[in-house]
Amino acid sequence: MPQVNVTINGKIYRMACDDGQEAHLEGLADRLNVVIDRLRGSFGEIGDQRLTVMAALTMGDELTEAHRRIRRLEAELAGINETKSAVIARYEEAEAGFARAIDQAAVRIEGFADRMIAQRRQG
Repeated sequence: MPQVNVTINGKIYRMACDDGQEAHLEGLADRLNVVIDRLRGSFGEIGDQRLTVMAALTMGDELTEAHRRIRRLEAELAGINETKSAVIARYEEAEAGFARAIDQAAVRIEGFADRMIAQRRQG
């Protein structure tokens, strides 16, 4: 199992990860450092542990909000798919209705043509 050294809030931590996940783990540590630096800029030096906990809570809040947005978008997508299915069904019904109307018109035209031919033969 690979191990990666990450620096979080100025401290180096040796972390194990799955094969191929090294860059991802380093990126997560970098993201945590950005949040810690932003909080330090807002609150000053309030203690390393407190800054790290606040950063973790901030990232957790962002993750929770992202999950909410995903659920909302999934619900919206489901509604769009239902609407799409209804539109397709109405289109298919209309198409079948047009086909029936065209068939009926063709039958009437053929009948008219047959009568015209019959009249010519008689007359």
